[in-house]
Amino acid sequence: MSPTLRIPFVKASACGNDFLLIDSSSVIDSLRVRDALASADLHAITRQICDRHNGIGADGVEWMSPHPTADVEIRLINADGSEAEISGNGTRCVAAYFCDSQEKKTVSIQTGAGLRTCILTARRGTTYEFETEMGQARVMPEVVLTTTSGEVRGIPVSIGNPHYVVFVPKLPPNWQQQAREIQASAEFPQGVNVEMGMTEGKQDITVRFFERGVGETQSSGTGSCASAVAAISTGRAVSPVRVHAPGGTQTVRQQNGVVFLGGPARLVCRGEFFPADFISDSA
Repeated sequence: MSPTLRIPFVKASACGNDFLLIDSSSVIDSLRVRDALASADLHAITRQICDRHNGIGADGVEWMSPHPTADVEIRLINADGSEAEISGNGTRCVAAYFCDSQEKKTVSIQTGAGLRTCILTARRGTTYEFETEMGQARVMPEVVLTTTSGEVRGIPVSIGNPHYVVFVPKLPPNWQQQAREIQASAEFPQGVNVEMGMTEGKQDITVRFFERGVGETQSSGTGSCASAVAAISTGRAVSPVRVHAPGGTQTVRQQNGVVFLGGPARLVCRGEFFPADFISDSA
């Protein structure tokens, strides 16, 4: 009988935004099995492993590989198999993995949106606190969209990936449906991450997240950055901003136009996953 393909993984969570970290350069020690993985559809494998009933369960997979100048290069595939440029929380989870395995205090990570550097600021057991330089955000003029429940006014923001930030006095009961309609809008042909934010003073905002390829998430690193920058640019808040979400709180600050994201990442578990339909011919 042919052996099942085995994929070692580490699961990590950043404020409830959970990811599977897979070292794609050393997944298996057999050349033929390694070739099987290379020819397999990583998007299909990601959908399987992220399934919360028949897989491990996660918002996405950070596929890790060597990089000539950074500590690691990552390729983010969402739970539905679509690719994304970057996740602030996923990047921080990868940094936690490297701090744990290599005892690093600074981790440079090449993402689809460019190089990001995570600096370790604290550690408690398997929980690591980082501040990550997220680059510059681009805030665009307000865009008004029409949904089945009425007009929605939001601020498009790019932080290496696209966001649409809507500030509301209170969370609409049908906000997830509104977010789905916004994501389907022709205004965003590449899709968009949707944030619904409520200001609570000049340095605190509460945000809910509806992400491309995932749906509602407990938190979002780039979504927290986009929401904070949108609040700052419109005079609703001043830096630094504490962004509160169901999964926890992150801190966003701006310095000379550069956005910095602070928050935790926790290593949850490690194991092996056996994907269906990808079988090798030899051990």
